[in-house]
Amino acid sequence: MAMNPASILIVDDDPKIRDLTSQYLIDQGLNVHTANGGKEMDLFIANHQVSLIILDLMMPEESGLAICQRLRGSGNFTPIIILTAKGDEIDRIVGLEMGADDYVSKPFNPRELLARINAVLRRNELKQTQNSTTENLAFGPFVFSSDTRSLTKNGAPISITSGEFELLKVFIDHPRQPLSRDQIMQLAKGRELDVFDRSIDVQISRLRKILEEDHTSPKFLQTMWGFGYIFVPDGDTAH
Repeated sequence: MAMNPASILIVDDDPKIRDLTSQYLIDQGLNVHTANGGKEMDLFIANHQVSLIILDLMMPEESGLAICQRLRGSGNFTPIIILTAKGDEIDRIVGLEMGADDYVSKPFNPRELLARINAVLRRNELKQTQNSTTENLAFGPFVFSSDTRSLTKNGAPISITSGEFELLKVFIDHPRQPLSRDQIMQLAKGRELDVFDRSIDVQISRLRKILEEDHTSPKFLQTMWGFGYIFVPDGDTAH
């Protein structure tokens, strides 16, 4: 274990889950804190560095999805693992699209949660290393910056979610390279695709509305029929 252990914040309205989960993670050498909802979470992160947030999906005052969306909308990109008691994969898809990095279904094995925490932290560390060496990329009227995690159009900032940013970065890192849906999800999330691959189509549709003058006839994010998608920085027809 590193000299400075990761700081984990568990946000869950169930005190039993908070206590059992935090004790297990503390026993594994992590620095763990808890909050019973969004308000306590806000107070904590305003005054402390947090490496990763474990966020319950169903909470009475503010849902985990709403908290995740709020954090990403405010520019907070702390890694998030969502805890959900629901079996419906739609909730998992929505969570990922809101900017969550992973999810664990209740009831969960604490060892699985620990493994996912470590995997997300490793991916985040790798992204930060990659982002620190990536220069701005201009295409069409847009400038994409990994350093500032921003997208501008003709110099004006464009609102973009964390999920949209990560998806666009996958394409920018692989220009003119046809990518299947499975490849896109693996590159964006660093793990095997285990949600409906149609979620990629939904996110790409949203990106096209941001990037394309006519999103029904895209120039930058083009469809490779029967395979997937391809990013064409100059807007020419992909060959």
